[in-house]
Amino acid sequence: QNGFFRNKYQYVTFGLTATNFLGELGGANRVGTNGLRDFDFPSIRPGFHGSYGIMFNRNFGARANLSYGWIGGHDKYTEEAARHNRNLHFRSYILEWSAQGEFYFTEFQKEGHRYNLEGVKGLKGIHISSYLFAGIGGFYFNPKAKYDGKWYQLKPLSTEGEGLIPTRKEYNLVQLCIPFGIGFKYAINEKWTVGFEYGYRKTFTDYIDDVSTTYVDPQIFKAKGEVVEELAKHFADPSNTSIYEGQTAPGQQRGDPLDKDAYLFGLFTISYKLPTPSSVVPKLQ
Repeated sequence: QNGFFRNKYQYVTFGLTATNFLGELGGANRVGTNGLRDFDFPSIRPGFHGSYGIMFNRNFGARANLSYGWIGGHDKYTEEAARHNRNLHFRSYILEWSAQGEFYFTEFQKEGHRYNLEGVKGLKGIHISSYLFAGIGGFYFNPKAKYDGKWYQLKPLSTEGEGLIPTRKEYNLVQLCIPFGIGFKYAINEKWTVGFEYGYRKTFTDYIDDVSTTYVDPQIFKAKGEVVEELAKHFADPSNTSIYEGQTAPGQQRGDPLDKDAYLFGLFTISYKLPTPSSVVPKLQ
């Protein structure tokens, strides 16, 4: 093949993920942000990844991904006084499907003089390849929190009055994301490679952790029924008010609606290059 599709091939990838959450809960020992400086090491969680990819040539490729991982956050992990006193926590699994384009700025192999011998053409072996990627995807999440030894779904509790206050709509558990980042691959041989990829997921929701705006009057939870009301009151404000009296009163800040949530996927991968028609030797009849 010539032109753009020179050296085209297909491959499959499997791997393990390390996930982390950037949102209102947990974080570094400072006032919270959704940036990387608020990275929360104790909240790293595992997951799995699979993908199907096409290399169009040595510099450009595309990939379809399916990833599953856990994320979480807990205010006990930060020493910043106000967030630590807030005492909120959550966990959720992330099921993400995405498509991404890849630009390889270093190649596995380059044409040139093999072994630097004049007149001997071939391929110079370069075992490590580096690339940038960006794409679009969707993900499903379902935040939960623990009380008295049991985990409860937070969305049905409307902890910030979603669906109970006219100005606060219920959030959707399926959302869009924009993945982008950098990756590296090491060629074991012509068929197998191992790699590491680190990607940031920009999202368009602030409710991955069920925290976004302000505390509400606990009286509104009566509309949920007696059993749900007690759970909603607890998860809406589990703080220790003896430390900061009034910090969690109705109308006080609970989250930051100006910063959308984000999450990170670190992938440890192994890839297999699929046979191409030209590489398959026909059997003799």
